[in-house]
Amino acid sequence: MRILQLHANYMEYQPIKKEIEKAEAVRTERVKVTEVVVVFTTIEEADDRDTATKAADELAISFENLRARRILIYPYSHLSTSLAAPDAALQVLKELTSQLENKGYEVHRGPFGWTKSFTISVKGHPLAEQAKTISGIGSTDENVLEALELESKPRSSFHILSPNGDTTSLDSYDFSGRDQLKKLSEYEQGKSRVASTSAPHISLMRRLGLADYEMGSDSGNLRFYPKGRFVKSLLENYVTKMVKRYGAVEVETPIMYDSSHPSLKDYLKRFPARQYLIRSDEKDLFLRFSACFGQFLMAKDAQFSYRQLPLKLYELTRYSFRREKRGELVGLRRLRAFTMPDCHALCKDMSAAMEEVLIRFDLSRTVLRGIGLEDRDYELAIRVTEEFYNKNFEFVNKLVKMWGRPVLMEVWKERFFYFIFKWEFNFIDSNGKASALSTDQIDVENAERYGITYTDEQGSPKNPVILHNSPSGAIERCIYAFLERAAKAQELGIVPSLPFWLSPTQVRLIPISEDYLSKAIEFADIIAEKGLRVDVDDRQSSVGKKVRDAEKEWIKFIVVIGKNETHSGILQVRDREKKEMISMTVEDLEREWQTLTVGHSKEPLPLPRMVSKRAKYS
Repeated sequence: MRILQLHANYMEYQPIKKEIEKAEAVRTERVKVTEVVVVFTTIEEADDRDTATKAADELAISFENLRARRILIYPYSHLSTSLAAPDAALQVLKELTSQLENKGYEVHRGPFGWTKSFTISVKGHPLAEQAKTISGIGSTDENVLEALELESKPRSSFHILSPNGDTTSLDSYDFSGRDQLKKLSEYEQGKSRVASTSAPHISLMRRLGLADYEMGSDSGNLRFYPKGRFVKSLLENYVTKMVKRYGAVEVETPIMYDSSHPSLKDYLKRFPARQYLIRSDEKDLFLRFSACFGQFLMAKDAQFSYRQLPLKLYELTRYSFRREKRGELVGLRRLRAFTMPDCHALCKDMSAAMEEVLIRFDLSRTVLRGIGLEDRDYELAIRVTEEFYNKNFEFVNKLVKMWGRPVLMEVWKERFFYFIFKWEFNFIDSNGKASALSTDQIDVENAERYGITYTDEQGSPKNPVILHNSPSGAIERCIYAFLERAAKAQELGIVPSLPFWLSPTQVRLIPISEDYLSKAIEFADIIAEKGLRVDVDDRQSSVGKKVRDAEKEWIKFIVVIGKNETHSGILQVRDREKKEMISMTVEDLEREWQTLTVGHSKEPLPLPRMVSKRAKYS
């Protein structure tokens, strides 16, 4: 299927005469469609229903980027010389139309088999004109790496492993009271990562002014507005602090590497990620998809002995790049450029590695709890080779006991990748999609591949066992989890919110009139000195509108400043989440703030204090 996609102010067309005998029966008056994405579509010989499915999925992601809801499928036979038979072509067009309608789009379709005159006004932005080639589900336009082929073929079985050591097949397990675990199991068995419906967090990230798609970049690359960048920075700093407290040393490595480097070339075949490729000075480079490359090359050149083990290296990659399939890209959940806290530990042997896995498991739970995600927000999955599981059942079961509830376990008949064991915390969103947050892997290949050695007690060189841990997962995915959780709460009638320590504004002061603006500013100065992030809504709007706007921004504490507050110094604080009015002094407010932000740094307001001085980004 060949597609020319144009984002248009309008398109007018009129059927003139039949081109083929099997042309559709239509009226011949002129049709005009406004504010529309026009999809000029050529159906080719090999196209079928699967092609329509893939096209609908890819187009839907593009339409989300454009914030478009009205679509015109326009049959156009001039983009290919390998045309499908008319009957087959019409069926594929109808299938494409139907699938897009099922995704919630307003879909118009031009008549098939007619010569048509048309006039179109195309918008003037970088993504207004796009060309696409869509092939069936069973084929690909990319040079698929060996690892990606292996990823789609592993022979594995899924089970539920309980803390008491019982293993039950998914068919036999009673999921009563464990809806999230059931959804995770269904998701993993289905193996579909394609986003067929819009995720709730996308509208929330826009409405809260956190982030949005960047139309001037490649798909899966987002822009972060001041509020979003601030939330990201708080998360980045907290995770980094906790990893350093664990004992890791922070390093920095390049974002691009030589594809022909012997160790890297071999590793690329074993890691299931799609690369961005760059040609520079007659050298083929790729953008990193993790911090492994730089840290492993650094470790190869380092001198250390068993006394320094485990050696823990850490980098917060801004960014890692993975050229995910277009149909899998969705908001903050799955991107092509993301921020990943990446911590490797080089361990003496397998026994030491398993001990360290347990320590890092606790670290990861502590990190997620610290940022505001609870154990109930995600499920544990363990993936392991059959050989490792049979030899180390006690270790695997100990991890499950630490978790304290049943887990999904995938057992591979044989090893396909560089790791033989991994665990991961999976957040399940309202669309039933699972997304890994924290994870750790036991890597038995890369020390030898990169030539990483330590000196043992006898003075001999030995390869360490390497652990790959992200204690939080991608920073963007943590924000996704917060927003998806808030959307779920809203459906249940609970006030949605971000964790208080992440709120860009923690207190909003609203003068009842301009006469009290100076007093509101005075209060704001005092409150800010205590460490709270406070702003003042000085706009020329009604108090009611200002309160509603503060609630829409998910600001927890809202205070109207008037005569009583001016004279008494007692604030009537509206707690948005509790839906209560509480009388507080500034000192009371500070004590409440201290309780809600224990363990977190006190960063200043990331925006101008006066609301009227702010640009509107979304």
